[in-house]
Parts: sequence; C-alpha cells; structure tokens
Amino acid sequence: MDLSRFFNAKSIAVIGVSRESEKIGHVIFKNLIDSGYKGKLFPVNPKAHEILGHHCYDSVKSIKERIDVAVIAIPAKIILKTIGECGKKKIKNVVIITAGFGEIGNKKLEKELKQKLEKYKIQAIGPNCLGILETKHNIDSLFLPRYRMQRPKKGNISFVSQSGAVGSAILDHAVKQGLRFAKFVSYGNALI
Repeated sequence: MDLSRFFNAKSIAVIGVSRESEKIGHVIFKNLIDSGYKGKLFPVNPKAHEILGHHCYDSVKSIKERIDVAVIAIPAKIILKTIGECGKKKIKNVVIITAGFGEIGNKKLEKELKQKLEKYKIQAIGPNCLGILETKHNIDSLFLPRYRMQRPKKGNISFVSQSGAVGSAILDHAVKQGLRFAKFVSYGNALI
C-alpha cells in the first residue's frame, strides 16, 4: 500500500458528514477545516445543502472534480454501495471509519467489502479505524474532536496503530510530553 497517496491528498471527500456537531462525520469534516487543510473539501450528505460553509453533495458521483481520498463515516449496511460509487468515480484511496464488520463477527460483510475494494483497486485504511493525521499538509481525519484530544505539533515521528484506543492514548500522551509527529495512521481491521 502506498500511504503517500493518503498523505499528499489535494482533495478529500467526507462521506457521511452530518449537520449534528457530535456525529462522527461532522467531527471529521470540522477537524479537516480546523487543521488548516488547504486542499479541496467535499462534504457528502444527500439531505443537506450546506455544512460548515461548504456546499454538500448528495453522493460522490455528483462531484465533478477529481477526489484523491474519501473518508467514509456511514452505517455499515450501505458501505458496499458507497465503495461501488467511489470505484466508479475512480477514487483510489479511502479511509473507512465505519465499524460493524469482523470486529463484531460480521465476517460476511467484511469479506464482501474486501472483494469490492479489490474489484475497483482501491487502497483502504480501515474499516473500524480512528482515521489518519498528517501534519505537513494539515490532514486531520481523526474522528475525535480537537477539544477532546489535542493534536501533536509538526515533527518527524510517524506512528501506526491497529487500535484506535491505543493510538489516541499514545497521541494524547505524546502531546503532553511535547513530542512532535509527522504522521499517524489507525488502520483498524486492515482489509487491504
């Protein structure tokens, strides 16, 4: 897997952005804005016209521009349809925050998801992950609000964790110790 394609994204779609500020999709979208990400952001929510000052799209299919990375925070029951839409849109990198797969015994859906990702040759971080953080380009797709977990300053340390809980605890401790990070990846179930 070529992680540089995630860390150098010039455009990010967040699929599942909610108008409700405590919902995961909203938190992720706000974190990307608040982190100072300079690339293009595309919130996807079929029931909203605008969220946080950005025009919403009803699906990735309705976005005319190229999307480098899609961050997905939707119910597991619609993940296969969404990955199919990403594949048809030629999105080659996804961060799947969504839980509800092998970690709860839903091996069938996890297998179908892996097959769909392979069919479209999509690189995936997740599912069931915390997200990614990249400090050079200000990419913060973590689903923890910034007021609950401070972010490290720019540095040279990179860290990968399967567990979102362990990863967030280490990041939190690192901030308190003044450690500086370049990149953090929570890879969750690691399908691809």
